[in-house]
Amino acid sequence: MTDLVWYAAYGSNLHRSRFACYLSGGTPVGGAIDLPGCRDHTAPRRSVPLLLPGLLYFATESLTWTGGRAFYAPDAPGETAAGAYLIGVGQFSDIVAQEMYRPPGIDLDLTEVIGSGRTALGPGRYETLVRTGTLDGYPVLTCTAPWRHTDIPGNPPAPAYLRHLAAGLAESHGWALRRIAEYLATRPGADLSWTPDSVAAVLDPDGDA
Repeated sequence: MTDLVWYAAYGSNLHRSRFACYLSGGTPVGGAIDLPGCRDHTAPRRSVPLLLPGLLYFATESLTWTGGRAFYAPDAPGETAAGAYLIGVGQFSDIVAQEMYRPPGIDLDLTEVIGSGRTALGPGRYETLVRTGTLDGYPVLTCTAPWRHTDIPGNPPAPAYLRHLAAGLAESHGWALRRIAEYLATRPGADLSWTPDSVAAVLDPDGDA
């Protein structure tokens, strides 16, 4: 086991200011739920951009944002842009708890996911842990849903949620607005109502980019 892991964020936690609410507590801009934060408020030791094998898609209904949540399908074809944060095991455990609207406080046993690449903590939407690889000797972990993305109806994300994803993609990967809009609008679930042009209009309403 290790004391540190890379948490690979592929949804709104790509945006550092939004992720800070998971670490230190607070309500993210545009959100409806106040997060308690982790027991350990230490900032990530490092952060790096990653491309994960698999697919980003949107489904279910977020209590924080309304609209669809981001999920990661590791077995589907494609690539998912992520931002990885090097954090403590306790911090990762508390982030997973908050994703399930539970209070932080219990360290997860990561032996199975680190050893086999996947483990199910329960049937919840973010209770399946996935190891996507290793970076600088530390496992790269994320959390997602237990179902296949084709087994659940898609649900387009809300504008406020898209803004956090877009800000995170710009921060972590340095993508330009048009590339971000194309990427987000074409993910399953988002494509039910969003287009690259409509996403770009939400991200840059004045058309300055």
